[in-house]
Amino acid sequence: MRTQLKDVITYELPIGDAFVDMNGLIGKKLTWTYLHQINCVHCGKQTKTSFSQGYCYTCFKSLPETDTSIMNPELDESYLGISRDMEWSKEHALKPHYVYLAYSSNLKVGVTRESQIPTRWIDQGAVRAIKLAKTPNRHIAGVIEVALKEHFADKTNWRAMLKDEGEISVDLKMEKQKAAGLLHPELQQYLSPEDDIWELNYPVAQYPEKITSLSFDKLDLYEGELKGIKGQYLMFEDGKVINIRKHNGYFVELKVE
Repeated sequence: MRTQLKDVITYELPIGDAFVDMNGLIGKKLTWTYLHQINCVHCGKQTKTSFSQGYCYTCFKSLPETDTSIMNPELDESYLGISRDMEWSKEHALKPHYVYLAYSSNLKVGVTRESQIPTRWIDQGAVRAIKLAKTPNRHIAGVIEVALKEHFADKTNWRAMLKDEGEISVDLKMEKQKAAGLLHPELQQYLSPEDDIWELNYPVAQYPEKITSLSFDKLDLYEGELKGIKGQYLMFEDGKVINIRKHNGYFVELKVE
């Protein structure tokens, strides 16, 4: 879903050539019908199985955006001139990156390209975030992240993220100081002087008490009243949730009652 940071984050779902205003559908009953077709989001080829959120197997094994360094930025070697596609790396890996601390289901450390702030935080369902370090490329950001993994989580618990945790008491500025002190002096040169706390508010009318994940790999039809959106998840009245990003390239029909 395409997002935009406002007082309450806005979501638009691409279906065909149109973008559906999902915020406006909260409180309405939606019917989703899976049309039994998946096309690769890169080459367009029809595929039986989607890999890495939308790619056919050939693209998954060959594209730079599905390389192992996407999940493990410390493994990025484009700064050495090694890449599946150096032109792509020049625009994505060899650009300024931020290491950040964010609170979603818990306090976590993460890495994102400068141009992906705050999109990355929104996609993870973070409610607060702070910039920790700014690096000239993805590799160095990954090295900093690895150095902090022993002290901070680096994954989001999506089930916990989708529950209402009430007031969040974590002090991000204090946690940033703690993280900075854990870094080797060689890495401290990249620390960001920006201490602004980013607050992110999601369009949620009701959080689920018990969560059940839905997948179009296992069902053809689903009807339910949309109660909220957080991260890339749609939340429904019965506790059912759908990860929209997981279904990139799937052909579905959406009807609004």
